[in-house]
Amino acid sequence: MNGHKSGVVWFTGLPGSGKTTLAIEVEKRLLQEGIRCTIIDGDRLRKGLNHDLGFTETDRMENLRRAAVISLMFIEAGVLVLAPLISPFNSSRAIIKQHFTSEDFTELYVKCSLEVCERRDPKGMYRLAREGTLSNFTGVSAPYEPPLQPDIVVDTEYFSLEYCVDFFADYVLSKYKIETEKENDL
Repeated sequence: MNGHKSGVVWFTGLPGSGKTTLAIEVEKRLLQEGIRCTIIDGDRLRKGLNHDLGFTETDRMENLRRAAVISLMFIEAGVLVLAPLISPFNSSRAIIKQHFTSEDFTELYVKCSLEVCERRDPKGMYRLAREGTLSNFTGVSAPYEPPLQPDIVVDTEYFSLEYCVDFFADYVLSKYKIETEKENDL
């Protein structure tokens, strides 16, 4: 009905790798293409629905479970979900993936080295973690496991934001947009 399939793109990567920035820019591009989409951002979830959760492994899993449930609700409404969430463990991402069909789920690895993420440090969190005032911070005092077989990798360390947006938006459009007969005639 919308001219596109619904689903979720689950972004994973270190803090500061560019997950949310990429999601925001790709959302703008997809909306221009007529794709109904929304962003379920980890920071916004933690300030609202998930304000009661900490950063233990159990709390992180509950945070992701709630994000998956919200994503499923949007999928049922015909919306494409962009979910930039650190999702640090392969085991938790595997559990989350089970909530979706293979057609509905795309795992995107936003690849960037810890050194570059620390240099970017957009929210000053790495500095706080290194000073010891922030515990369980992914990449410093808590582990991050890169995905073993992501559906797509966007390397924000070596490529410009514009290139990453173009590359990823093209991927999403090829996977989720339904070509109409009129488009096929062009």
